[in-house]
Amino acid sequence: MTKSRSGFATTAIHVGQEADAATGAVSVPIYATSTYLQEEIGKHKGYEYARVSNPTRDRLETNLAALEGGTSSKVFASGMAAINAIVSMLKSGDHVVAGHNLYGGTPRLFDQVFANFGMTFSYVDTSDVKNVERALQKNTRIVYLETPTNPLMELCDIRAICDLAHQRGIDVVVDNTCMSPYFQRPVDLVIAEAVKPQLRDRILQEAVYAEGL
Repeated sequence: MTKSRSGFATTAIHVGQEADAATGAVSVPIYATSTYLQEEIGKHKGYEYARVSNPTRDRLETNLAALEGGTSSKVFASGMAAINAIVSMLKSGDHVVAGHNLYGGTPRLFDQVFANFGMTFSYVDTSDVKNVERALQKNTRIVYLETPTNPLMELCDIRAICDLAHQRGIDVVVDNTCMSPYFQRPVDLVIAEAVKPQLRDRILQEAVYAEGL
């Protein structure tokens, strides 16, 4: 008999929430330490410095990846840090197609920072898949969407845009802040801002989820 996938609530409560092995605490402890004891140089118990990894953060990332249906997750201190991390994977000469109705900080990051490194950006109405198709170039590496957009709540057909992009080997990035994984799970790469009301009780951080990248 095939084991069915746990429901959203069960996943939210249990995945990454295992009892602490050291103390038996049923709530994930907050590890505030910056450094960890090493048995010898380069030999540690999985953690060496908080900037690299942290047990509390690892649990959060495991939980968020499960909720999104992704394979991994990274949390950041801000939404712009998460977006910056994704676009930093590109190189000079790469092109991005983006929605014309994004959160204002996103095009400013693209045009005022990354454009200085030789990347180019095209902004189109992504509510019409044909606009996206016309904007694609041979050097397009990412299609960047918000759906619903913030604050106008415009929608994109994620599946149609992903089908279009994947035929050309292009990744799709979706800012899923306004919907959360409860309502839609659009991985390739997903950005979700956890300071919005539907996630505020979970954690005040930003996350990027990946599927098979």
